[in-house]
Amino acid sequence: MATLAPERRTTAEAAKGVARRAVTGAALPALVASFAVGAIVLLSAGTNPLTGYEALFRGILLDTNLPYLAAAFAPILGMAVSFAIPLRMGEFNLGGDGQLVLGGITAAAVAIAIPDAGLAGYALAALAGAAAAALWAYLAVPLARFGRVPVIISTLLLGFPAVSFASYLARYPLTDKGTGIPQTPRLPDAMHLPSLPASAYVNLGLVVAVLILVAYWIVDARTATGLDLRTLGANLRFGEYVGINLNRRTSGALAASGAIAGLTGALIVAGPPYRFIDGALVAPGYTFTGVTVALIASGRPAGLLAGAMLFTALQVGGTGMERDVGIPRQLTAIIQASVVITFVLIVAVQAYRAKTRAGAR
Repeated sequence: MATLAPERRTTAEAAKGVARRAVTGAALPALVASFAVGAIVLLSAGTNPLTGYEALFRGILLDTNLPYLAAAFAPILGMAVSFAIPLRMGEFNLGGDGQLVLGGITAAAVAIAIPDAGLAGYALAALAGAAAAALWAYLAVPLARFGRVPVIISTLLLGFPAVSFASYLARYPLTDKGTGIPQTPRLPDAMHLPSLPASAYVNLGLVVAVLILVAYWIVDARTATGLDLRTLGANLRFGEYVGINLNRRTSGALAASGAIAGLTGALIVAGPPYRFIDGALVAPGYTFTGVTVALIASGRPAGLLAGAMLFTALQVGGTGMERDVGIPRQLTAIIQASVVITFVLIVAVQAYRAKTRAGAR
């Protein structure tokens, strides 16, 4: 059976250790600590934390913000699932931004080439975007196997040329001439994703994102593939010992991860303003938020759903806090970063204690 390089094994062992110890019990303390950090920031700005957080939650619950909450939830959930798939086996796909924009620009390019194909044509364009992103994510496998570049590094580095290439296409070959803005032409009306009954701003992309989560849930809990990934995440050497093909599972996990990220980008492009705009898919931070959600949830499907709802609410509620008490919405980014840092510290302490107990035996 073919295996990856020794350096790849070392990286995988360390990665799996993090994934294995990232238990749900660390999530609540991390959230509490992050809101405490936010309270300190509010105090330093001369604002009562209770007033600031009241404005934050009021911004979340306002009826006028609910459509934006639902619209932002779909890409965050999609990127969380994208990162969670390789995370389940202890790998880290940090090239989400590149795969997201590659899927979006590919879908836009195909849609522009077949303008009369309607919604079925855009489904084909979205699949093309998913395939392009899957192929790009898969490149990390030969780099790990033959070039001895860890997946966590190669996926991160591969993201930069993908973003730059999409930017080039939006600025030159595919640009909407005469607008002066680096963007593609508007997609034909027949290729716009249908809006859901509750809001013109929320479209079918929300349903697709939920279906992606359901599919991941089924694969993770009910199939041999899911069992293999969880086994490798728990113990790489044991997984190989019982006959799991590490190369094949790594290839499949990264390709699936990239495909979901690319499909997420394609779904965004088919919603308002119905075109690919340079930087518009990266600026909201969908990838970083999705990574945060997946890490806190340890890749567990139920945790992904709850985490995506929480962090989407934080992002949308930040606008209300900025409007009512004058605190920039970037405070919510500080809270998210605090969650990650605190979570990693808790996991590290757990690992150190476990190692100390094992050494004392």
